[in-house]
Amino acid sequence: MEIAPITIKVVNSELHVTASVRPDPKFMADMNEGLSKEFIFYIDLFRVWNIWPDEFVLGRKITQILKSNQIKREYVATSLYGNVHLEKRFKSPESMVEWAMSVADVKLTNVKELDAGTYFVKVTVESRIRKLPPIVGYFLFFLPEKEFTISRNSQQFQLNTKGPQ
Repeated sequence: MEIAPITIKVVNSELHVTASVRPDPKFMADMNEGLSKEFIFYIDLFRVWNIWPDEFVLGRKITQILKSNQIKREYVATSLYGNVHLEKRFKSPESMVEWAMSVADVKLTNVKELDAGTYFVKVTVESRIRKLPPIVGYFLFFLPEKEFTISRNSQQFQLNTKGPQ
């Protein structure tokens, strides 16, 4: 699995981010076998500092849940983003994965609210293996809870800089 290059654009003073994950053949085989998957996209905005560590400014979390039932030929993807709960049905696992593995035009913030400086966006995607109650995780700490975690940084960009006057 890998994250495709991250696209950042400013539209009407709002910062929008588009990112997608390219699934590997093993993942597609799991989906064709009827396994359910849960992905969490973390889209974080950082401000670059020369001497200090980079400053976390804000972030968004998007959860994608993929369920496939091979017997019924039913493919359902659920997206959870803030208060929005979106559920879509698909005719093939490929189309479901293509839809769920990309986040398009996620509004991060209004750039007028940010200080002038150099910024970058970090997109992290993690896949959960299973949902265990928190107390079980403490006792069975040797069981992994995540299948994988990958991340990628965008190119650095300038915001709110004043040009020559």
